[in-house]
Amino acid sequence: MNFEGNRESVMLSDKRKLILILLVLIGSVSVFSFCYIFFWSDRPDTRENIKPQGTVTAPDFGLSNLAGDYVKLSDYRGKVVFLNMWATWCPPCREEMPSMEALYRKLKGRNFEMLAVSIDRDGEKTVRLFAKKYGLTFPVLLDPDNKTHRLYGLTGVPETFIVDKNGVVVRKVIGPQNWINKEWLDYFDQIIG
Repeated sequence: MNFEGNRESVMLSDKRKLILILLVLIGSVSVFSFCYIFFWSDRPDTRENIKPQGTVTAPDFGLSNLAGDYVKLSDYRGKVVFLNMWATWCPPCREEMPSMEALYRKLKGRNFEMLAVSIDRDGEKTVRLFAKKYGLTFPVLLDPDNKTHRLYGLTGVPETFIVDKNGVVVRKVIGPQNWINKEWLDYFDQIIG
């Protein structure tokens, strides 16, 4: 009887090992696929990525910022809004943050606002540490429930929506950008007026 119990225990242990190996393989394939899609595959250049969005009004939403204030997108009607969806765990998001900060500082004081919507589920503490580490001075909004993800039909992060003074989405940009290059600066000068 004792021998049978040990044999059953060994068989259970073998099944657990097999399940663990399968989970590791599935996880490895998932990580490789993610990295291939977002880092190693050829990204289209900026001109291919920037496409007019027509006359689609930006869906309004309200979220809290890091100061605890409730902010609505419609509060910025009359300004060009740079609406960026991102997360602290996202390497491409981290890649573009310095150029976003530089763009914000360059255009601050004009009819321009930058809103960076974090979809981090960890919430305010994680996002606050990230903003401090990167020296972010633009408004950061918190969306741990992913309301904006569903509202804007995101395919991933980062995604940026350029909303004109009338509240219309005029550009949707998928992936990280160097927002401070001449092409983007000329573009924002033109639409801000």
